[in-house]
Amino acid sequence: MNDADVSKQIQQMVRFIRQEAEEKANEISVSAEEEFNIEKLQLVEAEKKKIRQEYERKQKQVEVRKKIEYSMQLNASRIKVLQAQDDLVNSMKEAASKELLSVSNDHHNYKHLLKDLIVQSLLRLKEPSVLLRCRKDDLHLVESILSSAKEEYAQKANVHAPEVIVDSIHLPPAPSHLNAHGPSCSGGVVLASRDGKIVCENTLDARLDVVFRKKLPEIRKRLFGQVSA
Repeated sequence: MNDADVSKQIQQMVRFIRQEAEEKANEISVSAEEEFNIEKLQLVEAEKKKIRQEYERKQKQVEVRKKIEYSMQLNASRIKVLQAQDDLVNSMKEAASKELLSVSNDHHNYKHLLKDLIVQSLLRLKEPSVLLRCRKDDLHLVESILSSAKEEYAQKANVHAPEVIVDSIHLPPAPSHLNAHGPSCSGGVVLASRDGKIVCENTLDARLDVVFRKKLPEIRKRLFGQVSA
């Protein structure tokens, strides 16, 4: 084998090695690019997932805030409605309280009413000796019907007429502009046992309170169409 053959053979070997190296390099490049694309896709998907999770988290926060705001607005509306209802009911009671003033102005009917209130109180107490308290303005009326009230009680209860002591301390006067914020009484009486353990408050104001509490569900139903607790 001469030098030319040797040189030719060497060139062939070089070309083979070069071709093999190029092919290997190409395989490495293709593999690296595939791995890069896979890793890039994984990173993109992971980032997308992270963004979706963050979006869902923020969306839930918005929904929760909306529900809280709606609930607060609903509660505030309910409170306003209830307050308006209470204001209306209270205004009715205030109007009824003002009407009580006209009761004591009719002396003839009020005198009979006082007698009935005293008899009723005596029947509730059923005590042989009681203390009676009334307004100063009603003192003369009470004294004028006290004897007949005791006799009526004695007949109804089938007992001796009780001892009724009119207290020197009087109930507050009727409401007026001069005493707008002080204690007041629209009329009626308060009777108590001598030891003070049993008290029968039979004033017009107390009776209005009792009737109003008893009729409150019916009043609310008539006004608002439902019975409030």
